[in-house]
Amino acid sequence: MNVGLRPFSLPLAEPLDTARGTVERREGLLVRVESGDSEPGASAVGVGEATPLSGWTEGDDECEAALDEAAEAVEAGADLESVLADLDDAPAARHALDLALADLGASREGVALYRYLGSADRIESVPVNATVGDAPVAETVAAAESAADAGFDCVKLKVGARSVSADIERIDAVADALDGVGLRADANGAWDRATAQQFLDAVGDRLAYVEQPLPATDIAGLAALSGPVALDETLARVALDDALDADPEAVVLKPMALGGPRPAVAAGRRAREAGVEPVVTTTVDGSVARTAAVHVAAAIPDRPACGLATASRLESDLGPDIAPVADGRAVVPQGAGNGTADTWGHRD
Repeated sequence: MNVGLRPFSLPLAEPLDTARGTVERREGLLVRVESGDSEPGASAVGVGEATPLSGWTEGDDECEAALDEAAEAVEAGADLESVLADLDDAPAARHALDLALADLGASREGVALYRYLGSADRIESVPVNATVGDAPVAETVAAAESAADAGFDCVKLKVGARSVSADIERIDAVADALDGVGLRADANGAWDRATAQQFLDAVGDRLAYVEQPLPATDIAGLAALSGPVALDETLARVALDDALDADPEAVVLKPMALGGPRPAVAAGRRAREAGVEPVVTTTVDGSVARTAAVHVAAAIPDRPACGLATASRLESDLGPDIAPVADGRAVVPQGAGNGTADTWGHRD
């Protein structure tokens, strides 16, 4: 099996603020695997994407070093599952190889990636949420109404940057303005326990959940909160089963941070077994990983609205968007594999 690596750098339409600082570009590596023993007429190529994000995955240098070592091992004929296991501490690198191998396998079987990942049904599209950033009340309401007019029936509001009373006012205003639209809030771990409980007491009944109201590792505090809570950053620091012990309403599954599409689907099914909603999102990835995340969502039964409407956050991309969002839903590609093999020859 031959393995190729190609670096890329994608400018963001607007800077992305993270706990580790501001990100202006999404940089990473494409991985191409090719097998020489495919049956006639079957594709023998798979493409994956590693787009590290500090705080969620390993750093850029660690990712590149891990993929260089993994590529050498694969080309030398090493057991693929062992190579993947060796990448457990480098989830973005593991994601790239896991996706490339799954893309290869699905393409050779002539099935869409989501079918290869285990879906027994044909899924044409998956629901997605719109995200409304931090803004004063009137601007927040206008942005939420615009999203609803565009067909989104689920809107997520960023909270935690203002006083809790200001965020409560924003949630109430949007809930009053929108009828039949589900609301979520995302605090990105900004609050202490008392503040989070104050927010939940005030508007918890108007929300599907508030995402990451407390710091990632405060499992005891998250479990003690009264009201609907979803865990996001926690999953980058804590094993899934330990996170589920906090009895959340939902878990936010980022395939890039979980080490690939196959681990993400397994995590989604495990969450479902525990009675917890699995919400698939991206880490503002390129088109290869973003398309794969749509396939992951399609492979999980009864998926809720997912955070997959992120293409517009990139100023340029790795290739065409073959899983576009319209009327609040992302199209699930039906061709063989992930559908992004041609990306290898595209130059961003």
